[in-house]
Amino acid sequence: MLSTHDRRAGGIVIALLLATIILVASAWSRGTEYDEDYSVFLAAGVPRPVWPAGVFSPSDVQHLFAGHSTMGSIATDLRRTDVHPPLYFWTVAAWRGVVGTGLFETRLLSVLYSVAALLGVAKLARLCGVPPVASVLITIGCYGFAYTGSIARGFALAQLCVIWGTVLTLLAVRQEHAVAGPAARPAARPRDVAIACAGGVVLGLASFTNYLAAFGGVGALCWLLLTQWRRYPVWLAAGIGFAAILPLDLYFFAAQRGSRTGQFPPFHLLPSLGRLGKYTAANIFGGLPLYVGHAGGIVLGGLLVLGMAGLLALVALRWRRIGIGRARLLLAMAALATPVGLLLLGFVFNNTPIELRYVAFAMPFLALLVAGSLASLPPPAGYRVLIALLCLQALSLLGMMTRPETMQPQAQTARAAAGLERPGALVLVPYGNDGVGVLAAFVREAPASMRLLSVALNTDPAALRRRAGPASRVILVLLGLDGDSKATLPQMLRAFRGVPCWTQGPTGFDTIAFDRSRAC
Repeated sequence: MLSTHDRRAGGIVIALLLATIILVASAWSRGTEYDEDYSVFLAAGVPRPVWPAGVFSPSDVQHLFAGHSTMGSIATDLRRTDVHPPLYFWTVAAWRGVVGTGLFETRLLSVLYSVAALLGVAKLARLCGVPPVASVLITIGCYGFAYTGSIARGFALAQLCVIWGTVLTLLAVRQEHAVAGPAARPAARPRDVAIACAGGVVLGLASFTNYLAAFGGVGALCWLLLTQWRRYPVWLAAGIGFAAILPLDLYFFAAQRGSRTGQFPPFHLLPSLGRLGKYTAANIFGGLPLYVGHAGGIVLGGLLVLGMAGLLALVALRWRRIGIGRARLLLAMAALATPVGLLLLGFVFNNTPIELRYVAFAMPFLALLVAGSLASLPPPAGYRVLIALLCLQALSLLGMMTRPETMQPQAQTARAAAGLERPGALVLVPYGNDGVGVLAAFVREAPASMRLLSVALNTDPAALRRRAGPASRVILVLLGLDGDSKATLPQMLRAFRGVPCWTQGPTGFDTIAFDRSRAC
């Protein structure tokens, strides 16, 4: 049986080493994401940096990325400028003070959190009676887990808290009660109560890292209440521990609730369910359909959706053979808590907060259920399905590290702009909503000596030509990644397209060059 082999500690160590390699390689290979410099600038003490008004180069502004802030300043800046709680940003600021301020070094903290989360997956698998090695391998194979576990954002820490909080929740329940439930009123030992309280606190800290991670904690606490309701000191202690963190969440959320209105589209049930299914499949299998062209992508995407449905059907059919007793119910409730919570949140607030990185909070628990269902099959069939699944996931992870289809375009656009440079050239970059997501990411990816000029929304085309000065070539960076940058691109084009003294030159990925006539 799979479980016999998976219980070997050596297999878990090898799986964790492989996961570390995957996460480090992803952190090294992927270009800068839109959101990452929000983390960097908060930790650096300049949440919304003031960029030079004139021409500058990336080397001129490196100090903006390299500063160091304090816990108090980060808390104040978050309440004033962002929509996230502070726990991750506090830890990343301390981390950068030790290992350095480069983006790769900053991402390594997420790698560390993810490896610790996978150790929690192995522990949870042992407690639930499912194969630990298979569970770890399927989890790290999930595109959503590997992606969020290797970028400079708080998802990996939130994932860590949800998983280890669930582990503590299960440890607070004596093994015999986790299996069969309390037929009589068993006494709650002080140790059980203390562990339950610690588990509730850790689950609460997940929400203090990312508000939406609270759904996973709620799922675990609901399981505890449902299966251990007679042992009220245990579930009450867990609830108190969780509730103790909520005032901290509220302190930040109350100040941020009006930020980024319109970030998500309005809620409609059927499209939301379709979006949820799409991102669940993408979390498991990644962007494989994007690599085979339009027609092939449609076919492959359909097959992968069927494959995902098959995995879910397998879990349902082998339900009674997955793990031990009521522990399997904990995995199911923790896996369903996030998608159900996202749907309820969308219904209440009339938006659709369903994104791949949020759905990823459910993936470790789904991986545990899949691993358990495969272990329940006869050995040849279970191994074959597991190997096929891991091979597909390996291809997905390879694409995540190498293919531009699943990467944000800033790095590729910076390389294209560098390829269009010549002496006297000037690169024009949209400022975007706040100078962070678009401009900062491009600056980080651009050559140190590239001459740049940021273009704000509503810039007059004639004024933009004057700001370009004597440049013999201007290279327009056509990165429309947020509302303001999308609205700025037509203004940039109007400044030079069809204008006397300027002729359109070569183009590249999201770039277009205009050359000044020698007669001008």
